[in-house]
Amino acid sequence: MTHTSAFGALAGQPIARPGPPGVRLWGLVPCAGSGTRALAPGAAAGPKQYRPVAGQPLVLHTLAAFAGVARLAGTLVAVAPSDTFFDRHPHPAYFAVPCGGATRADSVLGGLQALAERGAQPDDWVLVHDAARCLVTTALINQLIDTCLSDSVGGLLAHKLADTLKTASDGPGGVRVLATVDRSDKWLAQTPQMFRLGALRQALQQVGAAATDEASAIEATGLRPRLVEGGAQNFKVTYPEDFALAEAVLAQRLHGATVARFGGAAGEAARGADTAVFFSRPGS
Repeated sequence: MTHTSAFGALAGQPIARPGPPGVRLWGLVPCAGSGTRALAPGAAAGPKQYRPVAGQPLVLHTLAAFAGVARLAGTLVAVAPSDTFFDRHPHPAYFAVPCGGATRADSVLGGLQALAERGAQPDDWVLVHDAARCLVTTALINQLIDTCLSDSVGGLLAHKLADTLKTASDGPGGVRVLATVDRSDKWLAQTPQMFRLGALRQALQQVGAAATDEASAIEATGLRPRLVEGGAQNFKVTYPEDFALAEAVLAQRLHGATVARFGGAAGEAARGADTAVFFSRPGS
């Protein structure tokens, strides 16, 4: 059975059924970073998550995918205390809280505390997602939930390494290859990463800023998160050239999901099933 999301799901688009009663799922998007690596030479400074991509601020493409997941009780955006972006971009699909910190771990911990203050329980699931992974889809998020909802630990989206991997050393002769690494068991960690609120909070408090992602904090407690296949398009916009790639993918999808939820001047809307990767032109 499917139903339409209260957050303006596209007409006819199937949405996954809610999870088990008594256990809720929350989205958490850390959005307090400065994004200095994403600045091109001569470009104006400013958080990369608010730069326009395919006609919309980057982060709104991210939040559009979460808005399509009907079984989320809510999505919290953890912003810096002085950030007023979401005052100008309010929407019932998410709520912004000025709980962002100096590091990712600080922002996530602040977000977990804010969720707890709003009634989230230690056994509730939290899906933490990078604001700059603007190409994630509702289908991928639902796939992660479906896989991890019955898992004792939780898990994350990841992509199996396809390229040959090298280790290197830097010396007088420049950067040189030390060795070629077996890639057969290597994965690129992505987001969302889905864990129980209480377990994740405890893990992050234990590991602190050394945690580069939520999974690494959970691993430090001796647990082994589950890997769920993501995809090459679910990359993190990090460097200046990444914006052009994200723009091209969103243009190919016609970014209808973002426009349908948050408005805009785009002339073409998405249609089709939740599992569709690309969107058709109206009338085609």
